[in-house]
Amino acid sequence: MMMSPALILINLGAIFLLGIATDFLGRRTRLPRVTLMLLFGLLIGPAFFDLIPLFFIDRFELVADVALVLVGFLLGGRLTSEAMKQQARQIVLVSLVEASGDVVVITVGLLLCGVDPALAIILGCVAAATAPAATMDVISEMKAEGPFVNLLTGIVALDDAWGLILFSIGLAVAMPLTGGSIGYGELMLTALWEIGGAALLGVAIGLPAAFLTGRLKPGQPMLTEALGLVFLCGGLALWLDVSFLIASMVMGAVVANRAHHHEYPFHAIEDVESPILVLFFVLAGATLDPMALKEIGLVGVSYLLLRAMGKVIGAWFGSRLCGIDKQIQHWIGAALLPQAGVAIGMALVASNKFPQYRSQVLSIVIGSTVVFELIGPIMTRLAIKKTSMPE
Repeated sequence: MMMSPALILINLGAIFLLGIATDFLGRRTRLPRVTLMLLFGLLIGPAFFDLIPLFFIDRFELVADVALVLVGFLLGGRLTSEAMKQQARQIVLVSLVEASGDVVVITVGLLLCGVDPALAIILGCVAAATAPAATMDVISEMKAEGPFVNLLTGIVALDDAWGLILFSIGLAVAMPLTGGSIGYGELMLTALWEIGGAALLGVAIGLPAAFLTGRLKPGQPMLTEALGLVFLCGGLALWLDVSFLIASMVMGAVVANRAHHHEYPFHAIEDVESPILVLFFVLAGATLDPMALKEIGLVGVSYLLLRAMGKVIGAWFGSRLCGIDKQIQHWIGAALLPQAGVAIGMALVASNKFPQYRSQVLSIVIGSTVVFELIGPIMTRLAIKKTSMPE
């Protein structure tokens, strides 16, 4: 049944006004607005009061794509040469050790719990993914800056790339264990295309954009220019079947580093990102299924604990290797707990490749996403407060 334009506008107005309310509550409580919006969406969604129209839930995928493309662009815009020159080595090493360490901790831990080796490997690789939208919203809400935030931003930016590589390797390793066969080279080529193709697309759009934007109003790129580039990049990435998050992030980094005539790099787009993220998080909450928690069982509970341990241990070890400040060592892993759409996407791919594990993989990943999306931003906020904010 089609909704009338009046009802669509009323619902949109109510959701956007919620953003103001959650921001108000977030400033006066210890809960980040991400968690508050997710909780509100959960309450008004089908799981509880079922107040949000199906019209909006059916369009969540589109809203999610738009929101993540915007997040990727702004995340890339933070990766300037000035910001990276002091921490580039640290970001690469810590992110690699953190992602691979999480895979190892979960895989070994689940094997010790008696889980099938193939399933343990799959879940270990899925766990490497994080949620850039939630992490970036917490940083934006707190207006946080400093070495910890720069390190966290860089790690979140690279996590997707490491996660896709590790996931492709994990599928190739797990397939022979189940008696199946799959081309290892084919999987690696797919991962290379998804990551490398996205990077090439970001550069291909970013280079001319860096030169051409900010000319109509000298030094000040227009909002329409930014949105045009972001949507063009996201649409082409989806059409080419490459990672739109990585493509938009690379494009943002290229523009931020090459557009020397810009007085500021597309800050106006943040005014558009904010309402889109409100809609994204509320709808994300509405699509969460708390009943999935009942189906995860002992393996799912083990996954929850092991993923948290893996993030903390991996990030701590990586930052220790780099000689980073001890306070940052202790908190960087806790800030990386949010888990969302990328992990669910990996779970869907794995469930298609391994139909015998479909029920377990989807219930565990979806159930854990409910937990990590609600608790993860709280830990991110606490970590930033402990390391970056004055007492």
